[in-house]
Amino acid sequence: MLMRTDPFREMDRIVQQLSGTSGTWSKPSVMPMDAYRQGDAYVIAFDLPGVSTEAIDIDVERNMLTVKAERRPTGKSDGVQMELSERPLGVFSRQIMLADTLDTEHIEADYDAGVLTLRIPIAERAKPRKINIGGESGRKQISG
Repeated sequence: MLMRTDPFREMDRIVQQLSGTSGTWSKPSVMPMDAYRQGDAYVIAFDLPGVSTEAIDIDVERNMLTVKAERRPTGKSDGVQMELSERPLGVFSRQIMLADTLDTEHIEADYDAGVLTLRIPIAERAKPRKINIGGESGRKQISG
């Protein structure tokens, strides 16, 4: 149901993790995700811990799903000295080509415990249906 648009994005993500660089608007970091089918819907879950819902942007244009998010540093007050900073900051993005069999008009999005979950219904035209053969004339009738 999904097509990866850039096979080297995963390698970029690993290099960014090892080098400690954060994503920018011109070159965002990749966010980890899971994708699976559950009943009559396709589910995609993105890990975005520490990101507020206001900092998440979800767009669909034709069959291209784009999710962007930004995690900013927490406000530092006077007298605070950072001892360790391992949580990635910056801009995160993921683009996914969705199959024509998905109903992009009815995508639902939920955000809970740092996980953005998108539910995309399977389009009616893509669901299996019975084809009945009519009487002696051999006419076929599609039911669905």
